[in-house]
Amino acid sequence: MGATEATTTEAAAPESSREPLYGLDRDGLMAALAELDVPARERRMRARQIVHGVFHRGATDFDQLTDLPKTLRTRLAQHFHLVRPQVVACHQAADGTLKWLLRLDDGQEIETVFIPGGGRGTLCVSSQVGCTLSCAFCHTGTMPLVRQLTAAEIVGQVLHALDQLADWPRSGRPRRLTNVVFMGMGEPLFNYEAVARACRILLDRHGLGFSRRKVTVSTAGVVPAIDRLGRELGVRLAVSLHAPDDERRSRLVPLNRKWPIGQLLEACRRYPGGRMITFEYVLLAGVNDADEDARALLALLRGLPAKVNLIPFNPWPGSPFRCPDEVRMRRFRRILEEGGIEAPLRTPRGRDILAACGQLRTAARRRPRRRAA
Repeated sequence: MGATEATTTEAAAPESSREPLYGLDRDGLMAALAELDVPARERRMRARQIVHGVFHRGATDFDQLTDLPKTLRTRLAQHFHLVRPQVVACHQAADGTLKWLLRLDDGQEIETVFIPGGGRGTLCVSSQVGCTLSCAFCHTGTMPLVRQLTAAEIVGQVLHALDQLADWPRSGRPRRLTNVVFMGMGEPLFNYEAVARACRILLDRHGLGFSRRKVTVSTAGVVPAIDRLGRELGVRLAVSLHAPDDERRSRLVPLNRKWPIGQLLEACRRYPGGRMITFEYVLLAGVNDADEDARALLALLRGLPAKVNLIPFNPWPGSPFRCPDEVRMRRFRRILEEGGIEAPLRTPRGRDILAACGQLRTAARRRPRRRAA
């Protein structure tokens, strides 16, 4: 197959059976090159050239990988593609936040959010279609869990954002996208293998080149996977806490019934390197925002290298919760800070387009099983 035919095949990639090459980490890429009969002595060099072209220069067609021999480009195009997720809709909030609705190859849809400001730009990526956690205050939690995302579908969200922002590392300009957070739809640590592979791709210094300090994985408390995340990847950890005691946390975050706060905090204490752990705490009026709740939270986190992100509740249709008033939230923050814990009160971003924390939701549904003939 010639180069022209390879390019034509690229255009039809979403309907084809070929894999997205950008879902392979370095080990996966080396294995793929072996399958394509690339000589062993060349594989490391070719892998570096591919990673640089795809993740540093943003190639969307194998013909753009001009460092590679034409025969290898043709073979790659026969087995892989570089096509991005399909954009269904893009919304921009008054504060500059961008929310993309992306359609995957099987027709399922996810949301990805870019939040600019303060000298940084944060991309919030999804790790599942839907969610299994059913957290009471979260709009995503009203969805069923439809399926896990692949590593390629996670990385594809990042590549799409870099395309839209014209922010590839090759540009030499100060980066607009500086941080990636796994805080979109789904529980990342229930999709550990794909999330870990996506993180390795993000961290590859020859490609996208994010540092471990700039990649954050958020969890509602999947304790065994927290240990594994720290041991294998060492990226930043964020924990969705939301209450200082098991009784209330189990109502707000049902996963707490399996791994209660005591077990969760022990896993946080084991997290390597003494790194600062961020605890996410959505403030809900009359539920978890009293002075005594702040003091209980202080006692709970004593001795941990902790920061508490205070998140004003972001309303969504049908929610039974309210956001506390500004005076109450600032009082809660002051108690934490006077107790020695950094506690920024997050400014809601993208509320007007339902892109803020806890507001992401698509119309995804489980497909009915076929009846046996």
